[in-house]
Amino acid sequence: MTTIKIKKFNIDAYEPGKSSVKNLRKIIKLSANESALGFSKRVKKIISQKSLKFYRYPDGKSEILRKQISKKFDCDKEKIICGAGSDEVIQMLCQLFLKPKDEVIVPKYSFLMYRIYAKIVGANVIFSKEKNFKISISEIIKKVTKKTKIVFLANPNNPTATYLTKLELLELRKKLRKNILLVVDDAYAEYMKNKDYESGLNLFKNNPNVFILRTFSKIYGLSSLRIGWGYGPKKIIKALNIIKPPFNVNEVAQKAAVESLKDDKFISRSVNHNFFYATKLKDFLKKYNISTNEVSANFLLLNFTKCKFNARYFYKKLKNSGIILRSTEEGYKIKDMLRLTIGSKKENLKFMNKTKNIFNK
Repeated sequence: MTTIKIKKFNIDAYEPGKSSVKNLRKIIKLSANESALGFSKRVKKIISQKSLKFYRYPDGKSEILRKQISKKFDCDKEKIICGAGSDEVIQMLCQLFLKPKDEVIVPKYSFLMYRIYAKIVGANVIFSKEKNFKISISEIIKKVTKKTKIVFLANPNNPTATYLTKLELLELRKKLRKNILLVVDDAYAEYMKNKDYESGLNLFKNNPNVFILRTFSKIYGLSSLRIGWGYGPKKIIKALNIIKPPFNVNEVAQKAAVESLKDDKFISRSVNHNFFYATKLKDFLKKYNISTNEVSANFLLLNFTKCKFNARYFYKKLKNSGIILRSTEEGYKIKDMLRLTIGSKKENLKFMNKTKNIFNK
């Protein structure tokens, strides 16, 4: 008797941050780097319209959204492709560029979908070491071989919240061979107030061998609608449009994203809120010998090596009280650390009060 054979993958499935606790109804979820302030009121208004025609297919080319993106970021509409989350764009890039045994370089501690999609198409994933949890240009260059096709990195990086400066990012592109595609993930770029930082989009708008990833899941608060976009050379965009699913971004997501881009006040409020509470939380955690990175994205990497409690103990205590952080042992294999998303004012204050209770017992 013959049986259907399934292709086997040597891949650990992506494990998202936990979002529930058994026997607890009220949960504070600080595990997925979601928007602290939700989404723009303009979005609520547009998705409440009765004129939405769910029985019609959405615009397969996201024309209106791409036009709004090009206006907002002063970039070429014809160099934009939209996806069901930026992770779909990552998937398409891997399908387009990689053959079995090709090599992809990713930082050791980086967004898990880079390695997952690369492995699915049969490529070999090569990990570059980080220095003090920061991406190292020299370590990436050391890993380059004749088989290297793509270098993936997020800036600022997830889950470490460290970042490469403008000069470091330019240096990396200069040192890589021209036939290696550098993919820069700008997922958290809007939060950055650091003077030595520049987004990949601003640095490489006209570069023929750099591809930029952007998302509406973070500061714009549209995680559930699954929408992101990529920006790169027209040659690459044209090829991606051939393999792109025909109606990959739904109508509600497209309309919501368009409205999000028009609300500068909401973005400004979100950035200021994030900087204020990230700084407040960082200073607060110092009292308990929990060190963190410098404030950058909308999360902090908490280091417990000098703390009287270890990360696992602290995680369980918080979880039992209904507050969920991201364990960095799962997927990232980083020991004695946790990732903390900057939440709303109410969520941040509750986290601080629970932390006080844990340490004062």
